[in-house]
Amino acid sequence: MSKRRIKKVAIIGSGIMGSGIACHFANIGVDVLLLDIVPRELNDKEKAKGLSLEDKVVRNRLVNDALTASIKSKPAPLYHPSFKNRITTGNLEDDIAKVSGVDWIMEVVVERLDIKKQVFENLEKHRTPGTLITSNTSGIPIKFMSEGRSEDFQKHFCGTHFFNPARYLKLFEVIPGPKTDSSVLEFLNGYGEQFLGKTSVIAKDTPAFIGNRIGIFSIMSLFHAVKDLDMTVEEVDKLTGPVIGRPKSATFRTVDVVGLDTLVHVANGIAENCPKDERHELFDLPGFIKTMVDNKWLGSKTGQGFYKKNVSADGKKQILTLDLDSMDYRSNQKAKFATLELTKSIDNVADRFKVLVSGKDKAGEFYRKSFSALFAYVTNRIPEITDDLYKIDDAMKAGFGWEHGPFQIWDAIGVDKGIEMMKAEGLEPAAWVNDMLSSGSSSFYTVKDGATYAYNIPSKSQEKIPGQDAFIILDNIRNTSEVFKNSGVSVQDLGDGILNVEFRSKMNTIGGDVLAGINKAIDIAEKDFDGLVVGNQGANFSVGANIGMIFMMAAEQEYDELNMAIKYFQDSMMRMRYSAIPTVAAPHGMTLGGGCELSMHADKVVAASETYIGLVEFGVGVIPGGGGSKEMALRAQDTFKKGDVELNTLQEYFLTIGMAKVATSAYEAFDLGILQKGKDIVVVNKERQIATAKAHARLLADQGYTQPVKRKDIKVLGKQALGMFLVGTDSMEAANYISEHDHKIANKLAYVMAGGDLSEPTRVSEQYLLDLEREAFLSLCTERKTLERIQHMLTKGKPLRN
Repeated sequence: MSKRRIKKVAIIGSGIMGSGIACHFANIGVDVLLLDIVPRELNDKEKAKGLSLEDKVVRNRLVNDALTASIKSKPAPLYHPSFKNRITTGNLEDDIAKVSGVDWIMEVVVERLDIKKQVFENLEKHRTPGTLITSNTSGIPIKFMSEGRSEDFQKHFCGTHFFNPARYLKLFEVIPGPKTDSSVLEFLNGYGEQFLGKTSVIAKDTPAFIGNRIGIFSIMSLFHAVKDLDMTVEEVDKLTGPVIGRPKSATFRTVDVVGLDTLVHVANGIAENCPKDERHELFDLPGFIKTMVDNKWLGSKTGQGFYKKNVSADGKKQILTLDLDSMDYRSNQKAKFATLELTKSIDNVADRFKVLVSGKDKAGEFYRKSFSALFAYVTNRIPEITDDLYKIDDAMKAGFGWEHGPFQIWDAIGVDKGIEMMKAEGLEPAAWVNDMLSSGSSSFYTVKDGATYAYNIPSKSQEKIPGQDAFIILDNIRNTSEVFKNSGVSVQDLGDGILNVEFRSKMNTIGGDVLAGINKAIDIAEKDFDGLVVGNQGANFSVGANIGMIFMMAAEQEYDELNMAIKYFQDSMMRMRYSAIPTVAAPHGMTLGGGCELSMHADKVVAASETYIGLVEFGVGVIPGGGGSKEMALRAQDTFKKGDVELNTLQEYFLTIGMAKVATSAYEAFDLGILQKGKDIVVVNKERQIATAKAHARLLADQGYTQPVKRKDIKVLGKQALGMFLVGTDSMEAANYISEHDHKIANKLAYVMAGGDLSEPTRVSEQYLLDLEREAFLSLCTERKTLERIQHMLTKGKPLRN
């Protein structure tokens, strides 16, 4: 059988979900055909133009309007605006025959079985045998949708459920129909992970599948608990957010964003279709939810839900909160719990759970009650919704943004302790949990030889979770493969002659210990290894240099020490570039300031597609001082081309720093000159990133990597460029576009990127530019306004414009 490849897909239905899925296929380079129905009547604009229902612009209006709205939405569904050119639109009357030329047809129409079956009947008339055909349904049984279709159709048909927004949420549920060929399931499971960058989970054809069955239960359980424990909206969101590794939007804010009507629809579906669910009563809507639905308080889409934006009489914007007793909106009440105070010094979320469930206050009671209900529920869903406990954890992490799945949380608390909590709540786990303990397994997961094993219920043993071989999981190898560590980094042997430097500081900030760790890793690699990766698997690669340290030195006027610290940062970046072994950076998430500078000095960057990277130092009143300003001047001159106006090119790079531009994906970083075409690459699945970076470090070594010669050929334009920059910054301040301090910062950056006030274009060394950069950085640190900005960033977490 020939190898299946996906070169073109057809998406049927262009609503929020359909357009989002179309955009994500375009993100990964697939040619997309997006089809929707033909309008039945003209709108006012079309009437004014004298158009008829037969005009193509009218016939494709619905699909084009939907796609345009999707592309304009925030967060952006496309990695890069140009990727929209990979999507062709059409309608289901004129263009349905085109599905004969695609490799995969996906239905994403309204959640009504009769309409879906009608769509499939029409598609089968044009579908080429062997073509994949799937439905993005979020809950309609797959077995009903393929009834009456041909054998070939049913063999290649299944559910493929994306979560919204398709680009950002990583869960991809594959749900077989009664006659789905096993090779189709295997292909889609692998394609979702390798190409779409998803966590693929094969689910059983049960109501709401895995993610929504557990996720909606968890939310409905909280809805009932909030009244039982007499808790406020703010209290629940405080307890169910980042403190337990969940998104900042926690519970009620998440419901507002998703839409209460959406949640109620799924909950009603579960209640209706799962009459034997042992917690069926929890899917009944509490009174306050019914009131909200009746009042159309559905969240962001209707302007109010659990929270409501309000403008007070004096014009101040404020967020009001719904009081669940009076059902009136009131001002926000700060939530505080003694139990949470005990976790403030615990950085590792998994280590907090034992403390949280031991709390003596209302928070402790809340956690014991909610975790007990969740643990009992998930044990009873096996084998109903899946045979494998790890799939439930995967689904909750990828679909709902949980850092840990239910069984991982239970392991962190202790299996015996979890059972004890359940019994105190009048609950019992499924029998297989006690069988697990009797068989000698004291946890749901174990780690062996760098791989994760999960308890398998039929075999009553720990079995290796499949699909890990393409990944390197740093948590699994840190204890056995560590060759050096300090308070800032862990350096691990990845095998095959490659080392990895993993940042372990708070938010992966780059301070003295991290820099010392990088230098030590290069020392070790140059002596005993062949290459070095700088990568971690935290939420963000690095939010930049340790500005707290900079603030303390500047405030104490310890300028000699600050000069040495900045030079050490610069020298460390130059070691990344000019070591005897190849260096590969693996940025992901927020990669700001110093994290960006480090990436720019590696021999190669293997960036996750979701990398938000930029030089943002202007926001705290300084210029990039770890080689970033120098590097942008160098890259500008490297792109000077014969016939180009060199000043214009230099200005573009200047503005990237001056406007603190941050790429909203790795692909946008190429436009900013932060990533380089032909050298740096992008991976869609972040789980594969460290392994891919390791492979590229190995490849560079095998190709005969030679330590580069330091550059002394950088063309700077001197007074010619400096004059242009100064005129521009003067004009910006005069027009009140920038503050007096912004003007001062911009002029310092101008001096560096022009190469100083040289009388004519000159070739200089990197060190020359680094010295200018460091002098400018230090001089700005003496400014009161700079100290005010740094202090504001440290206390408020956002830039101060003054």
